[in-house]
Amino acid sequence: MTGLYLAGGFTIGGLLFFTRNRRYMFLLILGFLLLQTGFTIYEYAHLNTPELVFFTPDALAVLLLMVLSLISIPAFYHSRVFLISNRDHIRHRAIYFGAMVLLITSISAAYLANHIAVAWIFVEITTLSASALIYHRRNNRSLEGTWKYVFVCAISITLVFIGILFLSFSLPQAVANDLSFAALLKNADRLNLFWLRLAFIFIFTGFTAKLGLVPMFTAGIDAKDKAPSPAGALFSSALVNVGFVGIFRFYGVVAQTPLHSWVNTIILITAFLSVFVASVYILKVKNLKRLFAYSGVEHMGIVMLGIAAGGVGYYGAVLHIVCHALVKSSFFFQMGQVYRVYQSKNVYDVGDYFKYNLHGAIVLLLAFFSASAMPPSGLFISEFMIFRSLFEANHLLILAGVVLLLTVIIWAFAKNIFKLVFSPATGFNDKNLEIIKPVESLSQFVLLALAVYLGLNPPDVFVRLIEEAIHHLPR
Repeated sequence: MTGLYLAGGFTIGGLLFFTRNRRYMFLLILGFLLLQTGFTIYEYAHLNTPELVFFTPDALAVLLLMVLSLISIPAFYHSRVFLISNRDHIRHRAIYFGAMVLLITSISAAYLANHIAVAWIFVEITTLSASALIYHRRNNRSLEGTWKYVFVCAISITLVFIGILFLSFSLPQAVANDLSFAALLKNADRLNLFWLRLAFIFIFTGFTAKLGLVPMFTAGIDAKDKAPSPAGALFSSALVNVGFVGIFRFYGVVAQTPLHSWVNTIILITAFLSVFVASVYILKVKNLKRLFAYSGVEHMGIVMLGIAAGGVGYYGAVLHIVCHALVKSSFFFQMGQVYRVYQSKNVYDVGDYFKYNLHGAIVLLLAFFSASAMPPSGLFISEFMIFRSLFEANHLLILAGVVLLLTVIIWAFAKNIFKLVFSPATGFNDKNLEIIKPVESLSQFVLLALAVYLGLNPPDVFVRLIEEAIHHLPR
């Protein structure tokens, strides 16, 4: 099925690039959504069944594939609204939709890849397809954002490649050609620790560009800002999760070796610095999309704190990744409506959003409370688990520092969101205001409600998938 999916996804993406008929374009997109949904259901029904040698739908892959497929539906819907409202040329629409299909297909393949070199290939494809979405507006700013994203991601993927070479050196001679995660786990006690240490440094650093962690978080910030909001929603959720998968799978291997404690120290430092950097920038940034992007850096720092602390933190980290994807995508979908009302992303140019888009304003408030990990958000549950794991692991200074930084972040976040929602817009002319239909906010309400549901009353199948995804990690 994976082979059919990849062939179908890349074929549809290629056809969309050259399609100039709106009806055919709609049919191709509908066909891809059906393919994506059917593929997700099939992979869940065939859990842990290897396909094409290099792909295995394990619990983590299936879980994130479900999230991706769910977010993809409103992503295409809001993309259509965006393109129609901007009266984009049919050729530009074709490139946009083709790139989005290729992005989703390559993300799905990266989730399922059971071989680190195969995962590396599809991560590179995500960079190329994402760059086409970032450049969609075809102005100087989007060009700058595209080149910056390509440049930083090219460096990051090079670092991962070097790390893979070092990893191959760490393997015993008998299995040196097998870099599948299963083989690495099986031979973890035989790995050369010198080469493994070098491999982790390079692979971890390289994947921080996708995950949005220090030191290579900058590419993602510009990408989410310059790309159209529906594409930004995919970048901040599904594409971020690609970085998490890359780090999480390799961490599972290293955690079986004597380097476990050393690796946890590296991750703790990186995670804390990520939360610190996010707090500094959120205090200063006035661009709303960049505000949401820096919020993602904070949340990924929290996720990695859970991984490093261990225990219940493992479960909390995976739950946090899922709920964050749902919440942050709703933020970016709503940001598309905000821009259509004010024609600006600057907090100084917006205000009184309740007056101009009631349902959208409610979405922003609910999304803010969810992103701030306030009850009953699912992120509250996951953060509580992660903080508990830090406490049980005696990382009390880090816990205190993170809580202090999160207080600063919530205050700065609230100041800008409340300015958008409640304060009058200075010098804003609302005579020719575009009316936003309430139905356009429906997808965001659904995503936010699902984030609450998965945190407070998760179904048994969801809990089992998370538990299976983390079962190989040391307790």
